[in-house]
Amino acid sequence: MQTSFPPERLADPAMRASEEVIRKCVHCGFCTATCPTYVLLGDELDSPRGRIYLMKDMLENGSEPTAEIVKHVDRCLSCLSCMTTCPSGVNYMHLVDHARAYIEERYTRPLSQRFFRRLLATVLPHPGRFRLALLFAPLGKPFRPLLKTIPALRPLAAMIDLAPLSLPDAAPLDNSRLPNAKGRVALLQGCAEPVLRPEFQAAAVRLLERCGHAVIFAPGEGCCGALVHHMGREADALDAARRNVDAWTRELEGAGLDAILITASGCGTTIKDYGFMLREDPAYAQKAARVSGLAMDVSEYLARIDLPPGDGRGLVVAYHPACSLQHGQKVTEQPKRLLAQAGYDVRTPAEAHLCCGSAGTYNILQAEIAGQLGRRKADAIDTLKADVIATGNIGCATQIGRFSGTPVVHTVELLDWATGGPAPAALRISGQE
Repeated sequence: MQTSFPPERLADPAMRASEEVIRKCVHCGFCTATCPTYVLLGDELDSPRGRIYLMKDMLENGSEPTAEIVKHVDRCLSCLSCMTTCPSGVNYMHLVDHARAYIEERYTRPLSQRFFRRLLATVLPHPGRFRLALLFAPLGKPFRPLLKTIPALRPLAAMIDLAPLSLPDAAPLDNSRLPNAKGRVALLQGCAEPVLRPEFQAAAVRLLERCGHAVIFAPGEGCCGALVHHMGREADALDAARRNVDAWTRELEGAGLDAILITASGCGTTIKDYGFMLREDPAYAQKAARVSGLAMDVSEYLARIDLPPGDGRGLVVAYHPACSLQHGQKVTEQPKRLLAQAGYDVRTPAEAHLCCGSAGTYNILQAEIAGQLGRRKADAIDTLKADVIATGNIGCATQIGRFSGTPVVHTVELLDWATGGPAPAALRISGQE
C-alpha cells in the first residue's frame, strides 16, 4: 500500500513502525475471509483491510480520531487470524495496538465508556480487586434484564453475565524444591486466571514437577499488561512489562531460568512481544528481548521434554485453539499432539480459526458481537459430541463455558490427569471423571 507520511511524523518510532506495516499490505483481501467481525457483519470497514485504510488515513494525516474510526477499531478482536492468512506478512497486531494508543490519547469517549474502561483497567489486572468485585457480582444478577435495556450500562450487564456464581479457593503457589532438577522455569502468576481457575496453574506445577522440572514464581511479577495494552493504555502496559522484566531478570541473574512459562495464551502473546514494546527504552530493550526469547506457552515446553506415559481413558476431547496461541504465537500442533500422545481422542471443530469472542475485555465492551461469536463457536464444538473441551486460555474457557454444556478445561489439566494427577475440577463437578 502506498503511503505519504510526512517526514516529521516518521520521526516518531511508533509512527515509523506503523508506516512499515501499512506499506506491506497489497489489498489482496485474503484477510476478509478469516476475520470474525467481517464474517458476522459483512462490512468492509469491519475487516482488517478496511481497518488498515481507516488507520492509515488517521495516522498519516495526524487527524483526530472520528467516532466512525473508533467504532470499527473497537470492533476488532485482535484475534490476529488475519496475520495467519496474510501472504504479505503484514503485522496487523503492531498496527492496531498503535492505533488504539493513538485513539486513547486523542479521542474523548462518552462518559459511560470512559468509566467502564477505567474500571476494567483498575480492577482486572489486580487479583485481589478482581476477586472482591466478583464476590459482589451476584448482587447484580437480578438487575441484568434492566441493565441490558440501557445502552450505557450494557458493559455492566456483560460483567455480571460473565461472573461465576462462586469462586474457587486460591491455590498456594510455592517454589519447587526438587533435588537435581532437569530444568528450572518461572511460571507467570497472572491476574484473572488464578482468581477464576487456579486449578490451571496447579496442574501445570504438578505435571512439570512430575517430569523433574522445578517451577518458581518470581517475586514482584504481576499482570502481563495485555488487558490495558489492548485498550490503548500504553503507559500502563509498558509499566507492567517493565515490572515483569525486572522480576524475571532477577531470577535469570540469580539461579537462572530455562524458560518463562505461561498457561494463559493471551498473556503469552504479549510477553513474547515485550522486546518490541520496549525496543526504544535503552534501560529495558535488551532485557525485554531476553525475556521475550525465553517466554513459552506451557504446551511448547511440555512438547520439548519427556512426559510420563498417559492414560486418556478413551475420552473424546474437543480441542479449541485459542486465537492468541494459534495466530499470535503460531503454536498449533503441540497441544493436540500432547493430548493424543496421552491417550485422548482429539477432535478439532469446524471454523477453528475463528475467535470465540472472548478477546480480553471484548466480551464486556462489545458484548453483542462477542455473544454471537461465542454461540457460533459452542455450536461448532458441540457437533463433535466430545466428553470435554480443552483450550489454553482462561478467556476462551470462560467464554465457551457460557454457551456449551460440555466441561471446559485447560490442556495441561488433561495431561496432568492422564499422567497421575487428579481429575480436572470441571470434570469432577460434572460427574465425568
